[in-house]
Amino acid sequence: MTSIGVIIGSTRNPRICPQVAQFILNKIAKLNLSDHIQLELIDLKDYNLPLFDESIIPKMVKSSDEYVHEHTKLWSKTITRFDGFIFVTPQYNWGYPAALKNSIDFLYHEWTGKPAMIVTYGGHGGSKCNAQLKEVLQGISMTTNNKNVLLSFPDKKILVAASKGENLDIESNGIFEESIDDLEEAFRELTENLNQK
Repeated sequence: MTSIGVIIGSTRNPRICPQVAQFILNKIAKLNLSDHIQLELIDLKDYNLPLFDESIIPKMVKSSDEYVHEHTKLWSKTITRFDGFIFVTPQYNWGYPAALKNSIDFLYHEWTGKPAMIVTYGGHGGSKCNAQLKEVLQGISMTTNNKNVLLSFPDKKILVAASKGENLDIESNGIFEESIDDLEEAFRELTENLNQK
C-alpha cells in the first residue's frame, strides 16, 4: 500500500485549512485512480513543534536516534511512514505560513526523494507561495509536481468567511469547482512520480 500524507499547512486559529485539505482528500478519493493508495491527513497543529531547536543540522542526521528532542523524533517517525505528500497551504503576505516552513526544516532525509504535490489557496489562488514552497521542497531534494493547483475564493464574501474560519461547505457550494481538473491532473502526476520512485 502506497501512503500519501496530506499536510495541513496552517496552524492559525481560526482557520479553514482542515476544510480545504478534507475537500482535496474527498475529491481525490472519488477519482478512483488506484486502490493501492491510502491518503491520511497530517495536521501540523497536532504536533505543536517549537521553533527549530535541534543542535544538529538535519542533513547531518544519519538516524532519528540522533535527534535530541522527543517532538523531533515523533515528527521524524510520522514523516518517515509516508511515500509522498500533498502540501495544502494558504498564502500569507505572498508567502506560506511560518509553521509549515518550520516543520519542513526540522527534518531532511525523511523528505528526500519523496514526491510532493502542492495545493495553495487564497484570494488569487496563492501562486506566489506555491512557487516559494516548490523551491524549498526542491532544496530538500523532493520530487515536486510540474502541475500547480491554485484554489481561488470566488468572491469577497467567501474570502471574509474563510478568514473567520467559518464552515464554507466547500463541496456543496462548488467553491473550487473551476480547479477540479487541475487537482485531478496534479494527483495523476503525483501517482506517476510515486511509481517511478
